[in-house]
Amino acid sequence: MKRKRSQRMKLQRGIYVLPNLLTSANLFCGFYAIVSAIQGHFLKAAMAIMVAAVFDALDGKIARVTRTVSRFGLEYDSLCDAISFGVAPGILVYLWALQPFGRLGWLAALLFVACGTLRLARFNTQVHVVGSDYFNGLPIPAAAFMIATTVLLLYRFGWTGTTKHVTILIMIYVLSFLMVSTIKYYSFKQAELFKKMKFNMLVSVVLLFIVIAAEPSITFFVIMLSYVLSGPFTTLWLRKKRQDEAASGDRLKTPHEEPV
Repeated sequence: MKRKRSQRMKLQRGIYVLPNLLTSANLFCGFYAIVSAIQGHFLKAAMAIMVAAVFDALDGKIARVTRTVSRFGLEYDSLCDAISFGVAPGILVYLWALQPFGRLGWLAALLFVACGTLRLARFNTQVHVVGSDYFNGLPIPAAAFMIATTVLLLYRFGWTGTTKHVTILIMIYVLSFLMVSTIKYYSFKQAELFKKMKFNMLVSVVLLFIVIAAEPSITFFVIMLSYVLSGPFTTLWLRKKRQDEAASGDRLKTPHEEPV
């Protein structure tokens, strides 16, 4: 009896620690990305940021499934995200593409880090207020993943020179604006999405893995670009939906005049 109780206590303690271990793995990847970028290994830095994003997605899922969501975990996750998805990509893009711009280059990298940190702070203050279906602003892991996939894509096609530098500079400013905006982005937190179409989802995942295995740099870039661009369209669709619902509600409230 005592052995069963001790095993249950160890299991509960292990489940509680697991999300924070994944968050620590996220932090490790972010720090490794910073070191790799400083050493000039930009591809390694980009891939480390992408792996960090995977750990960041897993720690939240596991915390919700095991019901081990805590204030400590939320704050620790945000601090690690600020390093892995704010500082790491900021240093990466500066050393890789923004140095030729001088002060404008490092200010752009700083802007990305600042907007990402503000995005995290706003999320922490609204986590119990805003619905989980949509994010307010582009999530900082998505912005960092977008930068990482861009690095992979440009290396894949050998795109260098002034065009690369200008493209990255513009992209940094756009991503920074999207993070602090109120544009809606789908959160993919609804479990029902995976329960309703199990077979179709399985087929889609298999096809996605095949495409990723064939052309990983192109596939990841297209997926992330589609998500980044989906925000403005989602916001317009939600706004139109609210307007239509308000208009239909007004029509229902308006009394019908009886014919004379």
